[in-house]
Amino acid sequence: MSGCPARYDGELGYWIVDNPTEAREVLLDPATFRPDNAVLAHTPLSVKALRVLSAVGFALPPTLANNAGESHRPIRAAVARFFSPARVAGVEPLARELTAARVAAATTALAEGEQVDLVQAIAAEPPALVVLDMLGLADVDVPALKAWSLDSLELFWGWPDEDRQLELAHSAAEFYGWLRKRVVQAAEDDLFGVLVRLGLTDEEVCAVAYFLLIAGQETTTQLISTALHRTIGRRPADVVEEVLREASSVPTWRRITSRPAAIGDVELPAGAPVLLGLSGHGGPADLAFGAGIHRCLGAGLARLEARVALECAADLLATVRLVEEPPMIALLSFRAPKRLLVGLQPG
Repeated sequence: MSGCPARYDGELGYWIVDNPTEAREVLLDPATFRPDNAVLAHTPLSVKALRVLSAVGFALPPTLANNAGESHRPIRAAVARFFSPARVAGVEPLARELTAARVAAATTALAEGEQVDLVQAIAAEPPALVVLDMLGLADVDVPALKAWSLDSLELFWGWPDEDRQLELAHSAAEFYGWLRKRVVQAAEDDLFGVLVRLGLTDEEVCAVAYFLLIAGQETTTQLISTALHRTIGRRPADVVEEVLREASSVPTWRRITSRPAAIGDVELPAGAPVLLGLSGHGGPADLAFGAGIHRCLGAGLARLEARVALECAADLLATVRLVEEPPMIALLSFRAPKRLLVGLQPG
């Protein structure tokens, strides 16, 4: 646990808060530590990238993660109904069915002498299919959603150069264009229909859906990937909670001071960008999902899906070995194995 409540990192450009107690206190004070920078691009976007986004009307007005205003509560309440404890519990059979089928296919491939990427084989698609079911969204190209999600995470939390930014901006624009079409096609009881009936503008509906469809499945895929990595060749208990404490897929999150503020005995000026350590600093597992009015709405779902994945894959994980050191997704606020290539253990 860090002894310094806040320190400035000139390379990152943030005040770093690693102490879990201080990080939680910051999250519980959204009036002082506002979420206005929560979904801004960490690497400023080039003019060319901005033009690509502007051409499709891309906009991220305050809705959920980046909203501390009066509109936050009704939007959050509308979305929270999709993730009630009863709905989360009710989706476990689907999560188990989807995961078990993929584990069976991976087990067969391994038995036939193939190497298998556990991220793509097991962790990638079930969280997307589950959250789409919960949100009432059918006819979604899941591989496209997965690609859009990874590209958007890199665009907003990575360090892409101008050429890469342009590629990522085209992907984000394609995703946003698809969202706009889904608003027009909204059913009464799906995510888009509920938000339209709430009186949100098209831009606000798209902003909610943009990050909800990413966070609702890609961060869970990454949580499962890390849990699978830690379990290869062994059968430890409580891996999900261990990962959340030590190596969450969302290890940091951002805030900005609305006025001069103190973190411990460190004085910050107004407008100071703050990077909070949510995992890996001796804090509780639950801090990985944030705290206060912006706590992750899908916390219970993520825990359930990760637990189901480990239960379904337990026998397979006990018999495989890593073929290579996993390449990593390593962004400002997202970290997980990009690939987990395994083969059967010898003998």
